[in-house]
Amino acid sequence: MGMGQEDQAGRKPATEAVHGGEPRQHPYGALSAPIVQTATYTFSDTAELVSFFEGRSDRTEEYGRYGNPTVRLVEEKVAALETAPDAIAFSSGMAAVTTAILALVKSGSHVVLFSDCYRRTRQFVTSVLAKFEVEHTLVPPADLGELEAALRPNTKLVISEAPTNPYQTVPDLGRLAELCEPRRVRTMIDATFATPINLQAHTHGIDLVVHSATKYLAGHNDVLGGVLAGKAGLVDVVRDLRNVLGGVMDPSAAYLTLRGMKTLDVRVQRQNASAMALAEALEAHPRVPRVWYPGLPSHPNHPHAARYMRGFGGVVTFLVEGTLEDVSRVVDAARIPRIAPSLGGVESLIEQPALMSFFEMTTEQREAVGIHDGLVRYAVGIEDADDLIADLLQALEATKG
Repeated sequence: MGMGQEDQAGRKPATEAVHGGEPRQHPYGALSAPIVQTATYTFSDTAELVSFFEGRSDRTEEYGRYGNPTVRLVEEKVAALETAPDAIAFSSGMAAVTTAILALVKSGSHVVLFSDCYRRTRQFVTSVLAKFEVEHTLVPPADLGELEAALRPNTKLVISEAPTNPYQTVPDLGRLAELCEPRRVRTMIDATFATPINLQAHTHGIDLVVHSATKYLAGHNDVLGGVLAGKAGLVDVVRDLRNVLGGVMDPSAAYLTLRGMKTLDVRVQRQNASAMALAEALEAHPRVPRVWYPGLPSHPNHPHAARYMRGFGGVVTFLVEGTLEDVSRVVDAARIPRIAPSLGGVESLIEQPALMSFFEMTTEQREAVGIHDGLVRYAVGIEDADDLIADLLQALEATKG
């Protein structure tokens, strides 16, 4: 059992974000966790070395690729926030996703994933795994009927996100777990958009939960990292493969992630409120025919989001009337958000998915995969909500006609 679960003792997420997974006293009496900046660890003598490998030592580190005290604190804190037995940190969110998938499948296995999963996750499953004779089936977003029909005797893993990007679909997580567990099919949810503040998917029966720590966990757009939390035995399997593949989190990145997580609850609560206000303002605007935000009753998955999530996140996706160029003018006229492809930081970010993620496609090709030229994704930061709304409304007004 991880220290994070033991420390939790029923505390609220805001408390766990600050104290979860951390000892009462750090070395040297330091209030902040120290950065253990070393690639290797020494032994005082041969007896200590033998004791370590025989499992009779209190030591946990031998070499940097196998563990680091600062990195372990990140793992323990995420485990505490997710109320999961264990967690493991990686050099990026994609390193967490790909390592976990590789650890759970083999040649001849079958993987099911929703078609609106992150495009790099889809690419890995459909292109890379195919080279190793791992089959896959894509099913429509949040469609558990199609998912159940896609399950086979050799299905080993179901992959989803909650909410997804960019349309923010939220599947019925409890039902998903009920479909997969009796069939011994593992479930993995990328909950980056939700954060452990808004969603604890593991408590609803999901085996493994992934976060791109680059986003909300670290929260300041200055570090790359990923974390996977879940069942202890499964996490151990993934950790063993990570130690071989080498996608480990750097101790300096771990320190920045730890520091960011201290304010995770207050940041996410503000982003929840601001995003909801922005979504409501956009839904009432005549130039915006459609808004996708799971907190809006108009969102098709709002009932699932309301059931499983404490808050609805900091990303709002909306459609602007006009051509690709018309929408670009709106994006350029917004003065507060920066144009960038990420989310979850203190600065608001804005992008056109048609350009940022699907630039190489034609309009027709993008439409075929559900990406409209008029689509805008707004990742809300921690600025004043009234300022964000006024700025975006002036951008819509200034570019009208």
